[in-house]
Amino acid sequence: MIIRQAAFEGKRKMLKGNLHCHTTRSDGKGEPDVTVRQYGYMGYDFLALTDHRCYNYENYAPESGVVVIPAMEMDGRTEDPRVHCVHVVSIGPEKENGFEQDQRVESLRFDKIAGGQDMIDQALAANNLPIVCHPEWSGTGASELEEMQDFGHMEIWNSACAMGYRLDMYASYWDELLCHGRKIYGVASDDAHHIHQMGHGYIKVNAEKNVASILDAIRKGAFYASCGPEIYDFFVDTETGKATVVSSPVETIRFRHFHVPYRVIEGKDICGAQIDVIPGTNYIRAEVIDKEGRRAWTNPIFLDV
Repeated sequence: MIIRQAAFEGKRKMLKGNLHCHTTRSDGKGEPDVTVRQYGYMGYDFLALTDHRCYNYENYAPESGVVVIPAMEMDGRTEDPRVHCVHVVSIGPEKENGFEQDQRVESLRFDKIAGGQDMIDQALAANNLPIVCHPEWSGTGASELEEMQDFGHMEIWNSACAMGYRLDMYASYWDELLCHGRKIYGVASDDAHHIHQMGHGYIKVNAEKNVASILDAIRKGAFYASCGPEIYDFFVDTETGKATVVSSPVETIRFRHFHVPYRVIEGKDICGAQIDVIPGTNYIRAEVIDKEGRRAWTNPIFLDV
């Protein structure tokens, strides 16, 4: 039997999008219409304007062809004066959404970082999908993330944090949560506040070009994350016990389970690789790196379901 990761089922065109960016509606430097147009110029199919604590449905540049996903970014922190916080991007549908256009929410304060659960619960109650943002920049470790429940998506790449601080660029904590049985999909986002931060991290989604289809695909994990390389297929053959990934030309392919790769394959213009899956593995994912050091990540295939 072939278990194919959901991003690669069927023959639909993969849509390119960013789920985290800011405009002058909060602390971003670009006007909303300019921001949407800029992503349109870069070939994006969809975009979420996630200004801080202010929900948005509006497409400020519909002529761009970019689908705008309803969204905002929520935040909360402990009283500790050091950076120790939780940020959550909340994305939702055009209808049957508990948030209104321009609705503002409070920045939360809590005794311990698990208080971030309140934001996750608020997003879910509004029929939104919560995405935990930049955990390294936030100073939130895997053990603290494990205290929070009911989120199935987290950032594994954040362009603003990677470019400004060299943080949130190597999928830290993701494998630890996965190995402990959490089913979490990895998202690459820009978190762009400035134009130079745009276009470096995105997801490619197996969906039709409308909000409902894109949101449904993201919920199901039918996407992969990238900073440049393309991934064309990822599957496990349960009869042979082998996992296969197919990609654009890269120089490194890693199959991952917990922090230690099963195997690292290196060479020039590698377009795929195959390995034996270790018996008892609860998940497997693949990561590819091109000659410029840009990465792409499949979402996991879960083998314990």
